[in-house]
Amino acid sequence: MRILLVEDDKKIAAFILKGLRAAGYAVDHAADGEEGLRMALAAPYDAAIIDIMLPGLDGLSLIEKMRHKRVNTPVIILSARSSVDDRVKGLQAGGDDYLTKPFAFSELLARLQALIRRASGASEPTRLAVGDLSLNLLTREVTRGVRRSTCSRSSSLYSSILCATPGGSSPGP
Repeated sequence: MRILLVEDDKKIAAFILKGLRAAGYAVDHAADGEEGLRMALAAPYDAAIIDIMLPGLDGLSLIEKMRHKRVNTPVIILSARSSVDDRVKGLQAGGDDYLTKPFAFSELLARLQALIRRASGASEPTRLAVGDLSLNLLTREVTRGVRRSTCSRSSSLYSSILCATPGGSSPGP
């Protein structure tokens, strides 16, 4: 899944990029609003994470322009602004969720997963199963019977191919 991150703070951007990539996402990063808008208009994304206070084009204007151009990518707004009025403005500008800084990465990831799940219109598009083997595509957790483990991206890809292939089989435990 492909995510657009628009964040000008280098430390926050590096933190989010590292976490999302470790979680198996492909992430494109823009450091200002104008670049973020160009990227949002040029390629499809499964979701976007957009800061409000950006150089050049601010995050709310970026989201409004995306919506005006009929880019319906689900958006999580990140902001140090935490008042109710700020959150309402963000949601009314076209944001789908609003998370205030500082934040826990686990919460950002959970919100991103929920947003993608809702946007896909499927009740459980993130889990594949065959027999007693199941794979959570977002967390890369593999369950076989009562045994659980988290696998690498390459193992996750292999498992997802096995689960998605009719008649596929998996190696023994």
